[in-house]
Amino acid sequence: MAAEDWTKGIVVGGLIGLALGILYAPKSGKETREDIGKSVDELREKTKHQIEEARLKMDEFASRGKEIYNEQKEKINKAFECCANESKEKKAAEVS
Repeated sequence: MAAEDWTKGIVVGGLIGLALGILYAPKSGKETREDIGKSVDELREKTKHQIEEARLKMDEFASRGKEIYNEQKEKINKAFECCANESKEKKAAEVS
C-alpha cells in the first residue's frame, strides 16, 4: 500500500509541477507544448520505473513468503511424524 501511495504522490507532484511551470513560464505556445510533451514523457518514464521497482519488491516478498510457508510446513510435518511415532510406540508398549 505504501508503494501505491508513493507512486500516486509522484504522479500528483509531477502534475502540479507541470501546471506551475506552464503558468509561470513566459514562452510561446509551441515552446509550451514541447515542454508539456517532455514533462509528460519524463513523468511516464518515472512512473514506469516506480512500477517496475514495486513489481520487483512484490516478487521478492512473494518468494520469501513461499520460503517461510515451506519451512513452516516442513516443521509441522516433522512434529506430526514425531507425535505419530510416539503414539505408535506407546500403543506397542501397552500391548506388550
